[in-house]
Amino acid sequence: MKKIFIIVLAYLLLSCNKNGNKIPAKSDSTKIIESINVARTKYNDSIKTLNQKNNFGDLSGNHPLKFENDDATLSGKINFIKIGRDEYEINGRATANGNKIAVAGTIKRVSEKHLNFEGRISQVINRKKYTRTRRSTFLNEGKGNFWRLQDKVNNDGFVDYIDIYH
Repeated sequence: MKKIFIIVLAYLLLSCNKNGNKIPAKSDSTKIIESINVARTKYNDSIKTLNQKNNFGDLSGNHPLKFENDDATLSGKINFIKIGRDEYEINGRATANGNKIAVAGTIKRVSEKHLNFEGRISQVINRKKYTRTRRSTFLNEGKGNFWRLQDKVNNDGFVDYIDIYH
């Protein structure tokens, strides 16, 4: 019995871990998991960057805005702020001789020639007010380097040309 006790005691003394209670396998697995998470984050960020890239040219910044009908011609600026892939928040105005037009909303560029507009276009021409609030399209008709609003007829039945230049 004493021999068995001595053998078990010797075995326990020789088999003890010199590092105490530390288990290096856990810290290694934590480092591996962290490195995998870093790699996944980089990969996901690269996908997010690609998904934000425009299919068409970037329109961010100021562009000339022009309004024209039989009674008035107005010139001003419209600002495009990118909010998504080929999508912009726009805000602009043009004034002359007491007449004014204000454009605010969002534009989604769906092709080189088409801009889908959703928002509000308010105009006061010769003290007559008119507001457009339905969805519409600005189209490059091939007559120049501008997109023209396709909702051209105002509430008096006359044609208004509202153009955004490239």
